[in-house]
Amino acid sequence: MPMSSRTRSAHPGFDDLEVTRLSRRPGVKWSRARADGTIPAWVADMDFPIAPPIRDALVESIEKGDLGYPDWLGGTPLRKAFARRMADRYGWVVDPARVREQTDLIQALQLLLRLSTGPGDAVAIQTPNYPPFLATLARMGLQTVDVPFRRTSSGWCLDFDEFERALERRRPKALVLVNPHNPTGRVHSRAELTRIAELAERFDLLVISDEIHADLVYHPHGHIPFGSLGDEVAARTVTITSAGKAFNLAGLRCAVVHYGSSELLGRRDAEPPDLYGTVSVPGVVGHVAAWEKASDWHSDLIRVLDRNRRRVHEFLVGEVPEAVHHLPEATYLSWVDVSAYGLDDPVDTIRRRGRVLVDGGRGFGESSAEYVRINFATSESILEQILEGVAAGLIR
Repeated sequence: MPMSSRTRSAHPGFDDLEVTRLSRRPGVKWSRARADGTIPAWVADMDFPIAPPIRDALVESIEKGDLGYPDWLGGTPLRKAFARRMADRYGWVVDPARVREQTDLIQALQLLLRLSTGPGDAVAIQTPNYPPFLATLARMGLQTVDVPFRRTSSGWCLDFDEFERALERRRPKALVLVNPHNPTGRVHSRAELTRIAELAERFDLLVISDEIHADLVYHPHGHIPFGSLGDEVAARTVTITSAGKAFNLAGLRCAVVHYGSSELLGRRDAEPPDLYGTVSVPGVVGHVAAWEKASDWHSDLIRVLDRNRRRVHEFLVGEVPEAVHHLPEATYLSWVDVSAYGLDDPVDTIRRRGRVLVDGGRGFGESSAEYVRINFATSESILEQILEGVAAGLIR
């Protein structure tokens, strides 16, 4: 149904976006689309303006001239801010002394794997998965042990039987757990996480839990930090997260790592202090402001994204019926099986026919070549253009 014949919801700051203005942005999302005249719906950046409290905090820092060497003896303010957020949102009490800063999640994962594995070791990871994570395992000479998601009539779930067989057969040293999951949008239930924890204990796995999408979960689902399941689980878990995804701050290059494993934290702290880089003042200022001052903006964001995910599902079911899509429980990304349309390269076809740039499934794993990922974190009007373009690309 075209937007003009639907009831429009006005969300100032979220729905008053214009393609002409967005296309001037120098970031990777719009610059790559601008080169071939398409509308981008690929990389996981949102189109929305920065939250006013974050903008104000950054401007205040600059106006004070506060970009010299920071006085962070004993750690940045992010450590306590992370601990407060975990307690307030999830009831998980963590010690700020176990938190360290990194520039982003990919770097954090690479550091953790460097400290805990060697070339040729096996690492279990859910598939499909975030392409840079899969690429990291390959580049580091690690064997990938697939923990496959299985598509059911009602959505995505882990294939625990295959999971257990793979652990028994391959004996990996670590598990990369992505929860909420990218790209399927699944939020693991407590029962599922408990079963994962039992397997981790049985096979003595270090669990690296990527929880960067935790603040992008839709009712009635709820995020449960893996490390919150108990002391024994926490002791083998390292949690990596950032405000970058939920508040659109990827360019600030900032993330936090909570070490439940004392041994791994000791290895990390034995490294030269600046070997893996340090976070910037704007990164820390922006993240603290996001977690402590931007809750109202974030609540509005979730309402807009909830509307958008439902619109994507409604459109695909009605206008592109052979595509298979499950309403994501989290993230602002839709994972769509377009195999029924028999396209050799769905991304290129949608780009040429529909003038929309979506993300291709091939990089997410060998079994995902006929999937596309659609980013719906944009205004209502631009989302309609994206959906019409996807339909035009798939249907002759």
